[in-house]
Amino acid sequence: MTGEKEITCIVCPMGCKIQVRTDGVAHAEVLGGNKCRRGISYAEDEALSPKRVITTSVLVKDGRWPLVSVKTAEAVPKEKIFSVMDEIKRTEVTAPVKVGQVIIENVAGTGVDVVATRTVGRRE
Repeated sequence: MTGEKEITCIVCPMGCKIQVRTDGVAHAEVLGGNKCRRGISYAEDEALSPKRVITTSVLVKDGRWPLVSVKTAEAVPKEKIFSVMDEIKRTEVTAPVKVGQVIIENVAGTGVDVVATRTVGRRE
């Protein structure tokens, strides 16, 4: 993106409308709208290199439930979301699964792990 853009900050519930100007490559300048310093950092990152935490579920073999909820341990680059989801979609784990357990290491080459967000016991 080159030029000016309005970004809605999601760091806190205030939802500030932050004006950002960027050269589209390596520099972003916050023009105003933020009510805290965290908004400045968020707007700069969002303008130059947007990232998202992905939450979804994975199939569980022999589990008390057929799925376990998972999320990326950190935000991944927005342009990698479809690659990450494709890898998650092909994944199946065997019960038991523990909350915090790494389900996929280095998902889609991002350097970020996918972890379980709940425990699923073995089917009786």
